[in-house]
Amino acid sequence: MAASSVDQRPTALRPFHSIGLGARHLPLALELSQALQWPYRLEDWDFALGLGRSFAVEIEGRLAGTALWWPYGERYGSAGMIIVAARDQRKGIGGILMDALLADAAGRTLILNSTAEGMALYTRLGFVPYGRVHQHQAVLGRPPAAETAEGLRSFVPDDRVAIYALDEAATGMDRRALIDALLEISEVSIIERGGLISGYGCVREWGRGVVIGPIIASDDADARALIASLASPHVGRFVRIDVPEATGLSPWLETIGLPLVDHVVSMALGDPPPNDPGRQLFALSNQSLG
Repeated sequence: MAASSVDQRPTALRPFHSIGLGARHLPLALELSQALQWPYRLEDWDFALGLGRSFAVEIEGRLAGTALWWPYGERYGSAGMIIVAARDQRKGIGGILMDALLADAAGRTLILNSTAEGMALYTRLGFVPYGRVHQHQAVLGRPPAAETAEGLRSFVPDDRVAIYALDEAATGMDRRALIDALLEISEVSIIERGGLISGYGCVREWGRGVVIGPIIASDDADARALIASLASPHVGRFVRIDVPEATGLSPWLETIGLPLVDHVVSMALGDPPPNDPGRQLFALSNQSLG
C-alpha cells in the first residue's frame, strides 16, 4: 500500500471524506493500481468489488484512494487493494480510508498483507505481524516435474460443500462466498481419498496471466501435486502464486521455474484465525483476498 500517516484531526475538521467505491470508479481505480505496477486488470477489480465492501476518496472529481474489505463469516474479514495516489500522499487519506473500513468491519478480526509502504500505517492502527507471504511468478517455461498424489482429480459440482468445510478448517474463516465466486471462474483440482476430500486448488485468469490459489492440502506433497496439475496447462504463460513463507514451498517453486520476486507481511487486527493443523493453506487466492 502507498499511504500517508493517520490523520489525527477530528473527522469534522478533515478536508476530505470517504464515499462508497462503485463501478463508475473502476477505470480510475485501475489507473491507481497501474501506477504502483500492481498487476490487476479491470476484471480483477470488478471481481473484488462484487465480493466485498469498499471505500474511496475523491478530490475535485478524481479518485485519490481506495480501500476494500471482504467479510468471511461473522467473525473475520480480509482487507486489501488499499491505495493512495502518489500526488495525494501525506494528506491523511490513508487514515480516512482505514477509519471508514475499520468502522464498517467493527467487531471482526481483520487480516491483510502489507507492503513495506503500508506497514507504518497498519502498525499505528493496531495491526500486528504474524507471518510473511512469498510472491513467485514468471512465464512458465516447462511443465513442473510430475508430482503424483493418490486421488487427484478434477472438480465436480458435488464437491462444493466438502470444499467449504475443508477451506474453513484450513483458514479458520467461513469463505463460502469467495469459494462460490472462484468456482465460477477457475479450473479446480481435488484430492479425494476414501471418499473424503482432503485437498483442493484453483487456477484462474488474473493479472498478467493466471494465478494459482487457493491451495489447501493436508501436507506439502499433496500441495505440490495440486500446484503441478494446475500449472502444467499454462506453460508459456505468466504464472503467479503467493505462498505463506511457513509452508516451505518456496525452494520447490524456484525449481519449477517460478522464482521468488517479492514478499509481503501478513498482519492481523486481533488474533489471527485458528486453523486445523491437519489442513493447511499453501497458497492464497491472491494477496488481497487471502
